[in-house]
Amino acid sequence: MKGILNKHYHNDKFRAGLLTMVFLFIIAADVLAQEPPPRPVQVTVSQNLGFGAFTAGISGGTVVIDVSGARTSTGDVILLNLGYAYYAAVFRIVGNTGTVVSILNGSDISLTGSNGGSMTLHIGTSSPVSPFVINTTPPNYTQLTVGATLTVGNVAANPPGAYSGSFYITFIQE
Repeated sequence: MKGILNKHYHNDKFRAGLLTMVFLFIIAADVLAQEPPPRPVQVTVSQNLGFGAFTAGISGGTVVIDVSGARTSTGDVILLNLGYAYYAAVFRIVGNTGTVVSILNGSDISLTGSNGGSMTLHIGTSSPVSPFVINTTPPNYTQLTVGATLTVGNVAANPPGAYSGSFYITFIQE
């Protein structure tokens, strides 16, 4: 009888050890699978939007800055090269790698002129296109470039001068 009890005791000890090993493996797997805590994206303006110098004729038109910073016009708007820079807006976005970010453009806004008049600004597309995935590791950043279209009236409605205003873009972390 004594031999049977020892054999039974040995089997229970083996089972307890096996259960402990399985339990420890599960705990280790949970620790290794934990992802980093979410980090709110941080956005800074690296470059403002600029349309450079231009003049409008009798009917007006548009000035377009695309995401590459190229400038074009429509209607009878004439682009001038007088040393005034033109460029797309550029933002630097820092967040966890793999974070999905969408952008929501604000409504069209009115730019007011230093000598009177106003022009309408419409925010255009972005590069990368929304939604996009942050593929950098902080403190490195993902660069987002945004273009826009400026609607210009005739020369009487938009006298020469500096036109300014603010536009809004909402960055949505998904």
